[in-house]
Amino acid sequence: MNFRSFAAALAATVVMPFAAAQATDLEVTHWWTSGGEAAAVAELAKAFDATGNKWVDGAIAGSGGTARPIMISRITGGDPMGATQFNHGRQAEELAEAGLMKDLTAVAEKEGWKDIIKPASLLESCTIDGKIYCAPVNIHSWQWLWLSNAAFEQAGVAVPTNWDEFVAAAPALEAKGIIPLAVGGQPWQSAGAFDVLMVAIAGKETFEKVFKDKDADVAAGPEIAKVFKAADDARRMSKGSNVQDWNQATNLVITGKAGGQIMGDWAQGEFALAGQVAGQDYTCLPGLGVNEIISTGGDAFYFPVINDEAKSAAQDVLAATLVAPATQVAFNLKKGSLPVRGDVDLAAANDCMKKGLDILAKGNVIQGTDQLLSADSQKQKEDLFSEFFANPSMTVEDAQKRFADIIASAD
Repeated sequence: MNFRSFAAALAATVVMPFAAAQATDLEVTHWWTSGGEAAAVAELAKAFDATGNKWVDGAIAGSGGTARPIMISRITGGDPMGATQFNHGRQAEELAEAGLMKDLTAVAEKEGWKDIIKPASLLESCTIDGKIYCAPVNIHSWQWLWLSNAAFEQAGVAVPTNWDEFVAAAPALEAKGIIPLAVGGQPWQSAGAFDVLMVAIAGKETFEKVFKDKDADVAAGPEIAKVFKAADDARRMSKGSNVQDWNQATNLVITGKAGGQIMGDWAQGEFALAGQVAGQDYTCLPGLGVNEIISTGGDAFYFPVINDEAKSAAQDVLAATLVAPATQVAFNLKKGSLPVRGDVDLAAANDCMKKGLDILAKGNVIQGTDQLLSADSQKQKEDLFSEFFANPSMTVEDAQKRFADIIASAD
């Protein structure tokens, strides 16, 4: 059976049994608005529509930092959507504790999520006081360096195999008018890049001491000082990016205007949409080619409590559909992310996705900072690194002191 017929068969046998007795429209909000993201979310809509219900798309432009306050305001203001995207972790914790999110435990038990969703931390992030409040849809790893093969060819240097080689190649790129490192202006991008540098340079143990154990002494210590030195290199190399959105920064790499970008595996969706081939047009270095560890954060859908029997039933259908095998294959191949279940056929995965699957299979994983820090602590971290990357006069010593203070008060 080929891949397409495999997916079609699964769609017929897995999704349709969840069809609602009384089909209805369901508004779904999310922040997937780039070309690659739109192609991926269309697969979710198609799978849900196949149940007889109707996905009403509620895309909000501007990334999660812009979208989440809007989503939360609607839910707390009495105008809930049918379902909404958040990242795995603690972003919807207070909403669930306030009784504003639907308990999905019955759906999860019926579908056997505890047995099929891997790693277990994904479902644990959805669980509060023993109840499951979200449906994970993917594993998104931040720890990647994406490189333009054409840019390095133009600069006359070999495509780097690790972070140090990339830093060393920066002058050759600049001599050809190529920005070494593309970084968008949104705060989450610079904060995420720092987290990636920490795992690559300081290692998993130090990363977890800082973000999991909230050890401010480690955050203020010599290992993190090395990370700030690398962040200073990244700040210098990113001068001149002059874009805001992450996909605009990715496009600089795709077009050879930038040598590379530290960004999550969702960047693959943009390369695919541009018709570029992994290993041929671009190179991916998990763990920056230094430390091949990936985070197991990603996206999940939560379902606000709605006083409408038909829509409530449709919410259960959508939750089951999102985790169904056919949906997982179709969506994640377009998104560039890894599926949340290990029993699906990903023979069509490209070289970079296969690298991620191999790292995941080896268990070389960490939890993402969305899972380890509260939304407030994340915001403080984002504000710091947004200022650090935008203000060359901020010293690494001052930045590290502020970082240690954030960790000391983190929850």
